[in-house]
Amino acid sequence: METKKIRVRFAPSPTGPLHIGGVRTALYNYLFAKKNNGDFILRIEDTDQARYVQGAEKYIIESLNWCGIKFNEGFNVGGDYGPYKQSERKQIYMQYAEQLINNGFAYYAFDTAEELEQMRNRLKAENSSTQQYDTITRGSMKNSLSLHREEIKKRLDSGEPYVIRIKIPDNEEIMVNDIIRGEVIVHSSKIDDKILFKSDGMPTYHLANVVDDHLMKISHVIRGEEWLPSTPLHVLLYRYLGWQDEMPEFAHMPLILKPDGKGKLSKRDGDRLGFPVFPLQWTNPETNEISSGYRESGYFPEAFINILVFLGWNPGTTQEIFSMEELIKAFSLERVGKAGSRFDPEKAKWYNHQYLVAKKDEELANLLIPILEEKGIFSEKDYIAKICGLIKERANFVQDLWEQSYFFFKAPSTYDAKVVKKKWKEGTPQILMELKEKLAEIDIFNASNIEENVKVFLEKKELGMGQVMNVFRLTLVGSNKGPGLFNIAELLGKEETLNRIQAGLDNIN
Repeated sequence: METKKIRVRFAPSPTGPLHIGGVRTALYNYLFAKKNNGDFILRIEDTDQARYVQGAEKYIIESLNWCGIKFNEGFNVGGDYGPYKQSERKQIYMQYAEQLINNGFAYYAFDTAEELEQMRNRLKAENSSTQQYDTITRGSMKNSLSLHREEIKKRLDSGEPYVIRIKIPDNEEIMVNDIIRGEVIVHSSKIDDKILFKSDGMPTYHLANVVDDHLMKISHVIRGEEWLPSTPLHVLLYRYLGWQDEMPEFAHMPLILKPDGKGKLSKRDGDRLGFPVFPLQWTNPETNEISSGYRESGYFPEAFINILVFLGWNPGTTQEIFSMEELIKAFSLERVGKAGSRFDPEKAKWYNHQYLVAKKDEELANLLIPILEEKGIFSEKDYIAKICGLIKERANFVQDLWEQSYFFFKAPSTYDAKVVKKKWKEGTPQILMELKEKLAEIDIFNASNIEENVKVFLEKKELGMGQVMNVFRLTLVGSNKGPGLFNIAELLGKEETLNRIQAGLDNIN
């Protein structure tokens, strides 16, 4: 028996920026395809023209490119199963909608918005458990199941607006086999007669999704948990269209939850708690409101991928840092959990820190140089690289490197008042003057020689480390922050170190 070719798709709607949940869906599909030597397809599901947002398609492509998620075929790269935008496939869907009508699995519905609202209000007044268009209510509505044939023809010939609805079977249990969740059974009474074709001539997600997945030979549908309630309807469509034996396997991923675990993570949560929920910065074309992105917030794409993959999946080992190649080897849908996965902003920073620390000092220097040049600071790359090596353990993001290193490029113009008040004593100027003289005698001005001479000085003067080191740091840095003091002095060099001690003596009272 021939093995089924693995083909998966990521099918976002261009109704706004791509949420990190969407990127995770793309990532899981990508990893699954690569692990199984399969194809990964990008399809744009733009049937909802009313919610279409200008620039969203470009944003989706740019986001996935930044993440390193590549497609074999799709909207941006072509392929044998196109077009890969649903708005360009409109003529395909109508024939399948008509096939469903002809076979008794769908029907025309002519109800107005007011009539639908009246039906819902009536059911509400009757304390009905559901207020939906279904096996119970369809007989009292205006559709091709309740109207005479002549009336239906007259309405269609006159161009009266209509939708096409699926005819859900009465009193049937519909089973979905899910790779992640196992067997899911839903009774047909819980499903309404969903619209398959809208009055604007566009199919709904349900019909277009099933038709496209079949025609594009999709083997596995890997998507978010929010689509699980729709899956019994999709199973029915596969059956009604005669494709039941070729139906893809389903895998519904868990929700990404807020940091407190209470509910699905939303854009508002990110705004409120101060972290991005989008891969790239997004500017709303209508309001010009800017939403932050992981790229612009200083995250490396490799770190972002590591953050996302662990929101629902675990490798069954203690390994936490994975390259994309390692993820492809390790990934399996069987290790994706059912329960929602809580987003941890601090863990996200930790991942970025791991990638930053692992980078070579020269690479970090290349990233820091533009920040320095923006501030009018031009320095030797070798010097900047040495500084990066000294401070990178203290940084989570490239922009933190400036906060941890500014004193290497600019002598203090002010001194931390709290440190001065606490550490600058009456005898401090004399001690620093003598320390300066001692440091001036050092021929090879490196960290080990500086440390050795300072220790000799402290012993000779019978001084404690605290009496000298804090004020020595204060003169070099302007505060009590920074890496090892002797390393700072070595990088500043002998002349600059002595000058800064003198400036401290001249300016600190």
